[in-house]
Amino acid sequence: MLDNAPILPPEIAHPEIGRRRTFAIIAHPDAGKTTLTEKFLLFGGAIQMAGQVRAKGEARRTRSDFMKLEQDRGISVSASAMSFDFGPYRFNLVDTPGHSDFSEDTYRTLTAVDAAIMVIDGAKGVESQTRKLFEVCRMRDLPILTFCNKMDRESRDTFEIIDEIQENLAIDVAPASWPIGSGRDFIGCYDLLHDRLELMDRADRNRIAETVQISGLDDPRLAQHIPADQLDKLREDIEMARELLPAFDRKSFLEGHLTPIWFGSAINSFGVKELMAGIGEFGPQPQPQTAAERQISPDEDKVAGFVFKVQANMDPKHRDRVAFVRLASGHFERGMKLLHVRSKKPMAVSNPVLFLAADRELAEEAWAGDIIGIPNHGQLRIGDALTEGEALRFTGIPSFAPELLQNVRAGDPMKAKHLEKALMQFAEEGAAKVFRPMIGSGFIVGVVGALQFDVLASRIEQEYGLPVRFEPSQFTSARWVSGAKEAVEKFAQVNKQHMATDNDGDLVYLTRLQWDIDRVVRDHPELKLTATKEMMV
Repeated sequence: MLDNAPILPPEIAHPEIGRRRTFAIIAHPDAGKTTLTEKFLLFGGAIQMAGQVRAKGEARRTRSDFMKLEQDRGISVSASAMSFDFGPYRFNLVDTPGHSDFSEDTYRTLTAVDAAIMVIDGAKGVESQTRKLFEVCRMRDLPILTFCNKMDRESRDTFEIIDEIQENLAIDVAPASWPIGSGRDFIGCYDLLHDRLELMDRADRNRIAETVQISGLDDPRLAQHIPADQLDKLREDIEMARELLPAFDRKSFLEGHLTPIWFGSAINSFGVKELMAGIGEFGPQPQPQTAAERQISPDEDKVAGFVFKVQANMDPKHRDRVAFVRLASGHFERGMKLLHVRSKKPMAVSNPVLFLAADRELAEEAWAGDIIGIPNHGQLRIGDALTEGEALRFTGIPSFAPELLQNVRAGDPMKAKHLEKALMQFAEEGAAKVFRPMIGSGFIVGVVGALQFDVLASRIEQEYGLPVRFEPSQFTSARWVSGAKEAVEKFAQVNKQHMATDNDGDLVYLTRLQWDIDRVVRDHPELKLTATKEMMV
């Protein structure tokens, strides 16, 4: 599939681990992330035909959006993981929600990958959500590859797009390809890394672009494929780009200081294969993971991994819950007994799964860098560690204070118990925060974005047959309370009407105004109020 497939770098001794590439795709909604994911699966031989997000008929639904609400609205709201081979590489692709209301899921997903692909729209450039997600990648020093999509529509000047990325995101940009024309005049790209011409076929969207091997920009064969005025502009632009922009440097890219950029059109399958080859050739191998006790190197013999996501009811017929586990080290084999560190109990992993979006297959084995799903009945939660005996606690998996709080009521008061079960399940999945107030009955549900309430209501009705309604709450935000045990208990007794516990049983202070928080900070210096909580167990 890859011409001149590169030899695997010798950094990791084990060839199976060395060929893993685990990455996420981040983008503002509508930049074309789901379409790009589809084309990755198509070129990886994982699906036979790519369906548009809003294509007709169930047969052509996108494969990475399996929730009913995602299919109805054409957006991705939960991060799904997919594994497939491309050339000599094994890609583990984690699709993330682009919608800002689901950013917490995305933040957690980025703890489980070694690199990210940033998709931007050729007409809109860097948008607000892209900026936010980029900041998270920056905090984690993740290497970033950029794909500028929708070049077959009217788009901005190439230099302008590159300038905007450099200015807004404070990162160097090295062009890996250069677009020839834009909008209706877009005919393809010049591959700067391999000196080749890539031509787009508009007739068949699933066809791989034609590659013309040439020897540099002075090759007379270029004139056979590119109109004279466009060829002059291409030569001029590339000469300028080579003088003004940095050349691609893998070390600088792996350290997170430089991003290579490819141009293309995901819907026309153009530029995607070059991007995939770039991930294989330059992308990082599985990286060491950080635990409270020490760093875990991928080529250690013993298996260790952590849960970064829990998805309930992926298969509505079976009421199942699947924990997504990123393997940090070792060679995992089906049937292994692993220590569930939080409960200190051994756990036989007898039917682990590898995902191809909504499809899954039993994983007979997996290596460091892979993402496997472990079906379970609620034992595994976000942040849990699984090891071959060592008590490790993985760090850096965040839980954020919700920005919107609402009371929730079951349509049928007799089903309050069912509602509690459903809410606890979503809380453990990380889809919402569920608070139980100290005074009064009922629950308060907290989320990061308003669309999450729609998703919760839709899922509780779909998965539990339980209509619910969300009602405004008097509270606007929540903070976790920590400090000396006596001081916390005394504070909780005095402020009972503001106190609640989250689904882990930790104390939470519910507030109406910023003034409430300021007052506690001023009057109770012995206590700490925090807006995030490490999901360390």
